[in-house]
Amino acid sequence: MPVIDELISTLDSSRVLTDPDRIASYVHDEAEWAPYSTPLAVVRATSTDDVQRTVRWALQHDVPLVPRGAGTGLSGGANSTDGCVVVSLEKMNAVLEVNPLERIAVVQPGVVNDDLRKTVGEQGLWYPPDPASSPWSTIGGNVATNAGGVCCVKYGVTRDYVIGLEVVTGTGEVVRLGRRTAKGVAGLDLAGLFVGSEGTLGIVTEITVKLRPLPDPGRTVLGYFDSIVDAGVAVRDVAARGLTPSALEIVDRICLEAVDEMTNMGLAAEANVVLIGKLDEPGEAGVAAAQEMVAAFQTGGATFVAETSDAEEADAMMAARRLAYPAMERKGPLLTEDIVVAKEHVPEMLRRIEQISAEVGITIASVAHAGDGNLHPLMVAGHDDDDERERAQAAFDRIIDECLKLGGTVTGEHGVGLLKMPGAARELGPEVIAMQRAVKAALDPHGIFNPGKVF
Repeated sequence: MPVIDELISTLDSSRVLTDPDRIASYVHDEAEWAPYSTPLAVVRATSTDDVQRTVRWALQHDVPLVPRGAGTGLSGGANSTDGCVVVSLEKMNAVLEVNPLERIAVVQPGVVNDDLRKTVGEQGLWYPPDPASSPWSTIGGNVATNAGGVCCVKYGVTRDYVIGLEVVTGTGEVVRLGRRTAKGVAGLDLAGLFVGSEGTLGIVTEITVKLRPLPDPGRTVLGYFDSIVDAGVAVRDVAARGLTPSALEIVDRICLEAVDEMTNMGLAAEANVVLIGKLDEPGEAGVAAAQEMVAAFQTGGATFVAETSDAEEADAMMAARRLAYPAMERKGPLLTEDIVVAKEHVPEMLRRIEQISAEVGITIASVAHAGDGNLHPLMVAGHDDDDERERAQAAFDRIIDECLKLGGTVTGEHGVGLLKMPGAARELGPEVIAMQRAVKAALDPHGIFNPGKVF
């Protein structure tokens, strides 16, 4: 194809994939239910210059571009579309700077989240946003979706840490947005606008993030519950007592059994539902907070509660939480929710999810960043069972409806992508969608960046 031959000559043949077998691993993210097409090619960029050359080529030939990190997304945001070229940023994976004095790091978008955390941890620093995919997901992908994670109930999401970006724009220019300083209010917060834009406004090629000192290892409270609604009551009572845990995670029995099958941890033998709470206040304040959390779990009807300051034991429990999704994937294609409700509504939303499961006749597993109301119901349907897939989709849509009735939002960290577009339209309304499209048109005037997604 002449247009692709020109792209190859613009870059380097080693950076452009056209072989269908090699392209296959770049066509979709982890949202197995979201549609995708085979791209014309995949560009594996190694520098900002590669990205800029690709964007200018795309503008010349009116070819859409789909930016991609590690492909761990769960909404179809990185899925290839008709006639597009995928721009993979996985090879732009250098930590360019760590500045302990200013407590910032500068990274390329392909840096894996846990690799950044390890690098800054060696200097006594910490990058808090920690999606469950942190061992695999990239900082660029985290920026694209404004990823959250386990620690975000206390420490915030990706947008709270990104202070500067280098971006290739919709006109093919390289610009710097934001700052390196502790404060700065010159003009609109365009860096913040790009965080969570899911690759629809430009391609991020460098990221400057704030860092924090490493926190105290703290204490962990583990509770077993007979029902997920009871665990939700405990979550609400944790908030009512004025506690701000560094993590508060729910894992239900279906997920526990899946993790057991994969790891032989034996968790399901002990509980139907596990609630894991972490507190990192030091000294006596931490002891007092842990006692309050124990009382909150008991208020929710915990059948067993234990508190520990053993970091190894706590890490083992949190590892089980992080393994819930990959363990469930082994059972079949997952349709994954990412709804958020106010903490006071967590028990009621969990009750409604159980009701939907019974009425629709589909098994729904649940994990949750429960401390900030971010719930992840997981629906499994067989590859070839059309009836089961239809029922799972019906449950997916009803869960979104019930979430919106409670004043919630359709996504807290996975992004809109393709799967959440109908729900986002219902949540935001036509006037707000029009505003977002106007921003898209201003920054991507030729409509080449990730078209057909989000808006």
